[in-house]
Amino acid sequence: MHHGPGIEVIQINISGSDKPGVTSALTDILAQYDAFILDIGQANIHQTLSLGILFRTTSDRSGDILKDLLFRAYELDINIRFTPITPQEYEEWVGLQGRNRHIITLLGRQLTAKQISSVTKIVYDQGLNIDSILRLTGRVPLQKEDRALKSCIELSVRGTPADRLEMQKHFIELSNNLGLDISLQADDVYRRARRLICFDMDSTLIETEVIDELAERAGVGDEVRAITEAAMRGEVDFSESFRRRVSRLKGLEESQLKEVAENLPITEGLDRLMTVLKRIGLKTAILSGGFTYFGNYLKQKYGFDYVYANELEIEDGRLTGNYVGDIVDGKRKAELLRLLAQVENVDIRQTIAVGDGANDLPMLSIAGLGIAFHAKPKVKENAKQSLSTIGLDGILYFLGLKDSYID
Repeated sequence: MHHGPGIEVIQINISGSDKPGVTSALTDILAQYDAFILDIGQANIHQTLSLGILFRTTSDRSGDILKDLLFRAYELDINIRFTPITPQEYEEWVGLQGRNRHIITLLGRQLTAKQISSVTKIVYDQGLNIDSILRLTGRVPLQKEDRALKSCIELSVRGTPADRLEMQKHFIELSNNLGLDISLQADDVYRRARRLICFDMDSTLIETEVIDELAERAGVGDEVRAITEAAMRGEVDFSESFRRRVSRLKGLEESQLKEVAENLPITEGLDRLMTVLKRIGLKTAILSGGFTYFGNYLKQKYGFDYVYANELEIEDGRLTGNYVGDIVDGKRKAELLRLLAQVENVDIRQTIAVGDGANDLPMLSIAGLGIAFHAKPKVKENAKQSLSTIGLDGILYFLGLKDSYID
């Protein structure tokens, strides 16, 4: 009785100096023999090619295919290695695909071997497998530059962490000790489709607390700064501290608001971030416990879609020491995020929130991606993600965008 040829699964790994046409030449041979490609992946590092192809063929053809591939590899001056894969191994591999994938993003001014090895050790200890490693930032110049230097790599990992909370805790410790940011995100459809981003303003979009700047001009700087700091540490109720501080600003002239607005210290990376967010169609909002006057100034300058903040009452060109409407506090920020998601017809999991203070935690916790930006330790501990080593444009790497798409 005659049996047909058996199915064979073979993995080929190719390495050598990268030149045009390698992938094309090798897949052309597979095509001639009707081999079926099950998986293919390629990476180039400094003009060196690494290519892997997993294909299915029949035992009567496999000899000829391997012979042709070897001969072609010799002509192209590249190394080729063959590994037969058992059907059982293949089925196990298929079973793991698409299951519990996570993206781990490493961000910093510069990434060191120590940082990378520490992160990958945690990944290994958690029983996870790294599928691919991708560099998102441009190539690092050998001459170090100023604070604009940034470095980011992204690991795609597969499997279920043995203890996710433990893993997050290790990542936080690492980032504090080694000066890098580490983000762990589920690699799901929402990560690829963020549509709305909400920012706190003071100490996030701008490197100051406006209320402190105004207090300086009103001659009550120290007094107000002390209340601000207590509020940010979560020691005083935000609304109460807000009322107390605004009342101290009574009599300040409107012209002084304009002067403060025009001299706001803008956070590194805001310009680049806003340019790219608009290009890829994200809606942007400022949700601030600060003041509409300054939120609107930033809105006009950078093109934010929405501003929700507190309105200072002005009569005869001077501040009255009162405000108009409801105070935007932590609870209100979270409500506004929900509301804007509804208005924009966006799933809450497609939203991003960015802030630095205790009053940002409610909004950070309900957003699909909540990022504590250069935040106080208490805020960092309670947020799922944090960004402390580089500017606001670091957010683009959390979205998986490479420099080559951005610039």
